[in-house]
Parts: sequence; C-alpha cells; structure tokens
Amino acid sequence: MIRVAMTGVYVDDVARAHAFYTEVLGFETRLHRDCGDGTLFVTVGAPDGAQRDLQLLLEPGQGPVAEPYRRALYEQGIPCIVFSVDDLRAEYDRLRALGVRFTHPPRVQGPVLAAVFDDSVGNLVQLVQPEQ
Repeated sequence: MIRVAMTGVYVDDVARAHAFYTEVLGFETRLHRDCGDGTLFVTVGAPDGAQRDLQLLLEPGQGPVAEPYRRALYEQGIPCIVFSVDDLRAEYDRLRALGVRFTHPPRVQGPVLAAVFDDSVGNLVQLVQPEQ
C-alpha cells in the first residue's frame, strides 16, 4: 500500500520555521539534520504521532522556482497547506494570544469552519474544523 509520508512547505528561514511550527503550533520535531553546508533538513509532525504519520518538511524557499511560487500563493491569499483541528475557535484564540496574525477569522466555508493565518515565514496556512 502506498501512503503519503511527507509533504513540504517552502519557508523563508528553516530555523525560524522550525521554532514557529514547534513552539507556536505545537508540532514535534521528527528529524533535524545539519547537512553540513549550512542547510538544515527538518521535518515536524503531530505531537505523539507514530513515526509513520505524515511529516511536514520545512524546505528552504529561495530559488527561481520556490520563491515565485510561494510569493504568488501568498499574494493571491491562497494557503500553502491546510491543517485540521478539533476546536477551531479555541485554536484561533490560543494562536492570536501568541501573536499569530490571521488574514481571516473562523467562518463557515462549505462543509468546514475555516480560518487562515500567516506562518511568519512566508506562507498562509488554513485551519479547518469539519462542521458538525
């Protein structure tokens, strides 16, 4: 069986992204390697998740392909990734209290309650909670 193992998000600064995604969002570090040339290979995942769970690779977002792609998504207000939460309003309040800037507060969008925030390293991220 084929499974999704990892997906990447281009970021301005891998070290800053690692701090934001772990200290603010609450992910845990799965892999943190210095590649020896000043490049970090960093993945994060859901807390207490199994090592086989989906990992998020925090990738350097510079370069002729990554930078224009990331900038275009951001300028169009398109989130680069979507995360699911059990209680979006509580998570919205928690993250705002930590200084996270939201581009739109929780609102119903089709079958989900959704909000979008700036991850502080060049991306918009959407949080969703299925409507019940």
